[in-house]
Amino acid sequence: MNQLESLRKLTTVVADTGDIDQIKKYEPQDATTNPSLLLAVSQKPEYSRLVDEAIEESRHGSLERRAEEFIDQLFVAVGAKILEIIPGRVSTEVDARLSFDTQGSVEKARRLIALYEKRKIDRERVLIKVASTWEGIRAAEMLEAEGIHTNLTLLFSFAQAVACAEAGVTLISPFVGRIYDWHKKDQGVSDIALDDDPGVASVTRIYNYFKKFGYTTQVMGASFRKAGQIVRLAGCDLLTISPDLLQELRDTDGEVEPRLTVEGAKASDEEKLHLDQKAFRWLHNQDPMAVDKLAEGIRKFDADARKLEKWAMKRLQ
Repeated sequence: MNQLESLRKLTTVVADTGDIDQIKKYEPQDATTNPSLLLAVSQKPEYSRLVDEAIEESRHGSLERRAEEFIDQLFVAVGAKILEIIPGRVSTEVDARLSFDTQGSVEKARRLIALYEKRKIDRERVLIKVASTWEGIRAAEMLEAEGIHTNLTLLFSFAQAVACAEAGVTLISPFVGRIYDWHKKDQGVSDIALDDDPGVASVTRIYNYFKKFGYTTQVMGASFRKAGQIVRLAGCDLLTISPDLLQELRDTDGEVEPRLTVEGAKASDEEKLHLDQKAFRWLHNQDPMAVDKLAEGIRKFDADARKLEKWAMKRLQ
């Protein structure tokens, strides 16, 4: 048995790619996409039909409005194609410019779900990705009340995780690798041992807190830098893994031991918190890594989205 096969027995494996060929190769339960992944796959000849269909659906209004519609249509077209292959769910991202706009995020999510439902895809198979800002969490709370399920991304702090759980979101994606990157740079070292890895420790704490207090929000570790981080989180609800690390796990023989368990979580010494807006902002602000990485992540997601938008405008002219 290889490590990927063993991991699947403990954790739901998600492919961190929008590439259809990679998804077919690794057979994940779920898949997730973002603007940079979408831009990459849309350059490939085999996706030209999806691009052409999105153009056809974006014929009215100003160029900027048509570009926005084109991106929505392409996101959903690629998501629908992925759903033909996988048995589970696909995550589709709200524009990063809406990260501090609760109502705007809600309206965009409704639009994306409507496009999926127009294709006869049940909303149960779609997760709307929203940044884990206070405003994004409030948008997710509203969407969940409407039966639109959410994946809260760019999650770096314990405060963000607790607020998401209290809001009843479906899924959170704590970013293991980016936490690791920040601390590695801060410490001026080339690596951090797995036993001391702050990204692994963050997901472990969040998982333990959610399971100890009975929250239904699922934890999906994301943004891994090395296979060891993945192995250390075996037993987490879900793990979203890039194709290169999926291949490394597949190429490595051996069984993966469960590291996160409900029994272990219930024995942890976490105390229950309640976070209103003031408490959330204060607790999040106490973590300089989380403050830095959330802001940086929004900027990077926005930069990727603007690249996609610029490419879309060229296609529509």
